[in-house]
Amino acid sequence: MMTKHWVDLQASDGHGFGGYVCVPEGEPRAGLVIAQEVFGVNPHIQSVVSSYAQEGYLAIAPRFFDRMEKDIQLGYERPDVEKGLAYTKRIDWEQTRLDVEAAVKYLESQMQGKPLGMVGYCWGGSSTWRAAAGVPGLSAAVCYYGGAIPSLSQLKPQCPVLLHWGLEDSIIPESSSRAFAAGHPGVESHFYPADHGFNCDQRASYHEPSARLARQRTLAFIEQHLQIDK
Repeated sequence: MMTKHWVDLQASDGHGFGGYVCVPEGEPRAGLVIAQEVFGVNPHIQSVVSSYAQEGYLAIAPRFFDRMEKDIQLGYERPDVEKGLAYTKRIDWEQTRLDVEAAVKYLESQMQGKPLGMVGYCWGGSSTWRAAAGVPGLSAAVCYYGGAIPSLSQLKPQCPVLLHWGLEDSIIPESSSRAFAAGHPGVESHFYPADHGFNCDQRASYHEPSARLARQRTLAFIEQHLQIDK
């Protein structure tokens, strides 16, 4: 049966932080880093990690915000939203990059040469786009509504990338996401009739048809580019 636990990770600068791990039943197909929203590795992100383990992946969600405060788990009311956004303004990408690298190394130690990918949501979607361009060891990356991605168009991903955008996103204007997609024809982009955070079933912006379709495309993309047999 699938198992769930927390592990201790250490970045190359000596920073110690936590990661939520779900181990699938049987031999893992591949490894996935799951990048959190601005709300930390909260129950929703833990459920996302679990859902990928149910698909046969060894999945880990690093607690990136541990650099500021240990084990931040926020909800979705306005005060928590503001608190989460404040955390993202205090953390530097170079620090997050080191934490992503530590999570990748953890998976490498467990996977014995099997391919690795990364899936990120919201702030984690932007971090996943950055990681695709700057973290070795990733064979595929999937970004859900990363708000900073349009401003990071100069980055050149080193692995295949899939992007999910909401046409009704209250944070990312459609003009920005459309322009980004047009300027990156080598990056697969899909658009949904949904708002920001449409994948999260604990938010008012949850849009089940879009979440289901994006999930199907994500799993197919991972299988294709991690060269996994169905």
